[in-house]
Amino acid sequence: MSTLPKLVLASGSPRRIELLQQAGIEPDRVLPAGVDETPLRAEHPRSLAKRLSKEKAEKALASLQTEEDYAPSFVLAADTVVAVGRRILPKAETFDDVTNCLGLLSGRSHRVYSGICLITPSGKLRQRLVETRVRFKRLPRAEIDAYVASGEWRGKAGGYAVQGLAGAFVVKLVGSYTNVVGLPLYETVALLAGEGFKVHANWQSVRP
Repeated sequence: MSTLPKLVLASGSPRRIELLQQAGIEPDRVLPAGVDETPLRAEHPRSLAKRLSKEKAEKALASLQTEEDYAPSFVLAADTVVAVGRRILPKAETFDDVTNCLGLLSGRSHRVYSGICLITPSGKLRQRLVETRVRFKRLPRAEIDAYVASGEWRGKAGGYAVQGLAGAFVVKLVGSYTNVVGLPLYETVALLAGEGFKVHANWQSVRP
């Protein structure tokens, strides 16, 4: 008896899981694929986002090869990069990281790039790159200190979470909001649907 291909999300990000669930898509498995996220020498932020999403998808796929239950699977991965010009901001893990990031972002525009990579059950590899422009207000030192104290920034690219307290910093956003959260939803759903994944299969069970 044939079974429908499963969806494996190569990420442990709660934000990405929640965004997929928002679109009525429930991954059959969450399989974080850790890779070295260090940029290559002179690597452009958009190239980094595409490369890392591809590496994550391929690593997750390789780990599934011995699991018969996941033999016919869609493997979805994403990576988000925040940059000021060509300068790539880190995923903030320390007080110095987030303070430096917010100092750079204060009163300036920056770009958020997300690479999406989908490997289909037949082995096809499909990629998309999404770019969003964001402008922050000028941040007084007291406001930076208050945000640092919140701890909301930890592990976030660029040192902030737009869906949280830092939403109050945004003066202007051009492009996909969900991209800045961590997964450009329109492009992801379109990519899945275009490759035959039944994105609407659970919609009838959704209740307001």
